[in-house]
Amino acid sequence: MGERASLPHDRGHLLWTAEEGPSRLLTGSMDRWVTAVLGDDGIDSPLMGFGDKKTAHIISKSTGTVAGAAVVDYMLQIWAPGLNATWRAGDGRRVSEGDVILELHGDSESLLRIERSVLNILGQLSGIATESAQWAQVASGQVAATRKTIWGLLDKWAVHLGGGLTHRLNKDDAKMIKENDLASTGNESLHAIVTILTEINLEECGAFLELEVTSEKEAIIAATTWKQRKSETETPPLVLMLDNFGPERCKEMVAEMIEMELRDSVVLEASGNIVFDDLEEWRECGVDVLSTSAVNRGVSPMDMSMLIDQD
Repeated sequence: MGERASLPHDRGHLLWTAEEGPSRLLTGSMDRWVTAVLGDDGIDSPLMGFGDKKTAHIISKSTGTVAGAAVVDYMLQIWAPGLNATWRAGDGRRVSEGDVILELHGDSESLLRIERSVLNILGQLSGIATESAQWAQVASGQVAATRKTIWGLLDKWAVHLGGGLTHRLNKDDAKMIKENDLASTGNESLHAIVTILTEINLEECGAFLELEVTSEKEAIIAATTWKQRKSETETPPLVLMLDNFGPERCKEMVAEMIEMELRDSVVLEASGNIVFDDLEEWRECGVDVLSTSAVNRGVSPMDMSMLIDQD
């Protein structure tokens, strides 16, 4: 892995910090998804339930990392104001089987109506955070989620809580130039790369500029062009996505970049068919970032249940 103080893919602080909690950006996402989850469960107005006051506990049935507490708090505040929540393990906390995650107190009707939505949100997001934490244990600071998500920014946030990198938060967060963008210029790829990197408006790049390359020649041309531009003006980071290169080919690409004194001009990102079983090999290939949707798509939810105390 390249020696860098920080990577431009680390955007999680724009969503949530331990000190400040969720940002306005994340709160907006929470509002949209909570409304959809509750609406699909037949809840379209705040719960003003009746019934005896009860206490319920959300209990973990497996080991994992909790994510989604802030979403549940937001949901309860607006949609079930009669319920009080006490968190025993909040966002980013590690829990074991049998641990109490959340204690809820309020009327029995609201508890029963909101139960499934609470469990769905906590289970889904905690599953992603748990998977992300597993990847981060092997390749700390290298694994980034892609924009292939299930719940948009909530997926990104859960990856962040698990110790992964968020990558771009949305299409406008950073500019990405992919193979189709190059093809749409009407020029062959090498000429298109030089033209775009030379002429692109740097103020429109956002947090970083990313270019998808499919050959060593494209990567070298891009790095050379950007190194020249960096010598003339202040530029945002250029990320070269080595698409479907594989670990060994990436390793050779890194060595060639070092030999040509181009390595410090770019951030190198590997993408394509990165799975957990091969993570050790990927970690040692020398790139800065490993981007994959495997940390959040197709991940099993964390198993948990709600039990209402008997009087």
